[in-house]
Amino acid sequence: MKRNSFVATMTVALAATFSVGFVNITPRVIYGDDNRVDVYQVTRADVREIADSTVALIPTRDIQNQGNGLVKILASSYGSSMNLCSDEPFFDQPSAANCSGSLVGEDLIATAGHCISSSDCSRYAFVFGYKMTDAKTAPETLPEGEVYGCKEIVAREYTSAQDYALVRLDRPVRGHRVLTLAQSPAQPGDAIYVVGHPSGLPTKVADGAQVRAQQGTYFTSNLDTYGGNSGSAVFNARTHEVVGILVRGAQDFTYDRAKQCTVSNRCTETGCRGEDVTNISYIVNALKK
Repeated sequence: MKRNSFVATMTVALAATFSVGFVNITPRVIYGDDNRVDVYQVTRADVREIADSTVALIPTRDIQNQGNGLVKILASSYGSSMNLCSDEPFFDQPSAANCSGSLVGEDLIATAGHCISSSDCSRYAFVFGYKMTDAKTAPETLPEGEVYGCKEIVAREYTSAQDYALVRLDRPVRGHRVLTLAQSPAQPGDAIYVVGHPSGLPTKVADGAQVRAQQGTYFTSNLDTYGGNSGSAVFNARTHEVVGILVRGAQDFTYDRAKQCTVSNRCTETGCRGEDVTNISYIVNALKK
């Protein structure tokens, strides 16, 4: 993507471009510069609040109740588990999430259809607050109240055209706000950003992207996303409404034979196939039923 617009000193200059102004499926890729940042680096309070409505889909077997009001999140080391080159961003951070999701109702989560089905509803927890609090503090433990179970799949499609799921949690969510959903489809050229868990990492926000083309059931974009971002909410950078759900894209990583380690796959702003985002209209319609 274009030069990172998260830097606070650039906020005014970027306002005219609608920058947000804050610092099992084919995986995804980096377009141009890597625009992913941790939530603690975000300078806008409203965008931090939006990010707080993101959930990590983590296998229940990887969550241990500590008996003191906290749960422990079992995670692998991102860098070592992926055989990444040591200069890859977020090398030392933990990776626990299989997919991402977002709060769209009092007890409802929107995610990708390929992330969950009725048969594995009980195998996943929906975890709020899986984020870095500073450069060195990883989310190894969280309050048990931030962990929710799957009660039922309200709606789901997983086809070549549509890929979405609406999940009812085991109880109403407290302390996180329901996101606003767009009532009209994203259009080519719209500035957008994404919030989720690339490669299972703690929450990341990536802006500086645009809608490339609207395909009717989904749109393509140049968002910086990876496997683990599946199910992430994609936002209009001007209105901060959810316009879609990230579902698929180009290959994540390539092997550097000289270094004998793995690096992020990189494309130009207009290169590669682009990242596909299911239009949020499917979730809007499911909520009406």
